[in-house]
Amino acid sequence: MRFIITGTAGFIGFHLARRLIADGHFVAGVDGMTSYYDVTLKRARHALLGRTNAFREHIFMLEDFESLQRVAAEEEPDVIIHLAAQAGVRYSLENPRAYVDANLVGTFNVMEVARTLEVGHFLLASTSSVYGANVHMPFREVERTDHPLTLYAATKKATEDMAHSYAHLWKIPTTAFRFFTVYGPWGRPDMALFKFVKATLAGEPIDVYGQGKMQRDFTYVDDLVESIVRLVKCAPVEGQPVSEINSLSPAAPYRVVNIGGGQPVGLLDYVDAVEKCLGMPVKKRFLDMQKGDVPATFACADLLEQLVAYKPTTPIDVGVRNFVDWYRSYYQV
Repeated sequence: MRFIITGTAGFIGFHLARRLIADGHFVAGVDGMTSYYDVTLKRARHALLGRTNAFREHIFMLEDFESLQRVAAEEEPDVIIHLAAQAGVRYSLENPRAYVDANLVGTFNVMEVARTLEVGHFLLASTSSVYGANVHMPFREVERTDHPLTLYAATKKATEDMAHSYAHLWKIPTTAFRFFTVYGPWGRPDMALFKFVKATLAGEPIDVYGQGKMQRDFTYVDDLVESIVRLVKCAPVEGQPVSEINSLSPAAPYRVVNIGGGQPVGLLDYVDAVEKCLGMPVKKRFLDMQKGDVPATFACADLLEQLVAYKPTTPIDVGVRNFVDWYRSYYQV
């Protein structure tokens, strides 16, 4: 199959592209190489993907609709997987316009290309942050997501709604997946695990928000990729729910799926795993919760499991160990 994946220089896009290439598919990767974090890391990911003829990179911002149209016409994808976005809950407080430009305008342009090409399946990344002020756990796909707590969450919820409207109007089979705290090798420098390891190796304290009482449904990146690969084959069909746990739209070939293991872990337990893997104490600086944070995330993975007979299961100690090994190797520390 032929894929266009947006965000292939990013953490998740890189892992997904590498897996699809290994499975014998062709991937055209689109990435803007923004300076939100170290571009050198992004280029290193693309360099690895570029070692095969089954990958072709295209560097431009998704707001550039003419370039996106040209690439889509050249690559003729069977499937589009839209992962590119301005990420980061906290950064949305500092630079909100970046989220409007990348997440709303960029997603609209990708949807227009999917409509024009009549792709067999359009998949897009959302986030557990859309559950916002919802306190009923575990989070289920059919629950209301009307109270986002950050602009980041609001833009991702908006992209879900935009994609639903296109699925209805143009009958584009569409799956929106909500990620739950993804971590692993080649992770982003703004993510907690990266910060914890970097600070500890430098002998510096880490910031532990929420006084360490928060919980997260951590999802190892390989588990996430396996879930997406399986979901590619499960294009929703209007009027044909495949499970009693039904998030299929009543008006479109559109479905929302959580990708998380349903195993929340305490933040301090996560820090303990870092400490054990590094073999050195982690100095902690306890702070209150930041604006936009939620005390806990907890995925209901029942729908994912029923759709693809799989859900994330990698233990925290294994996932953290793999990240630490990569970090030491990549940065030679």
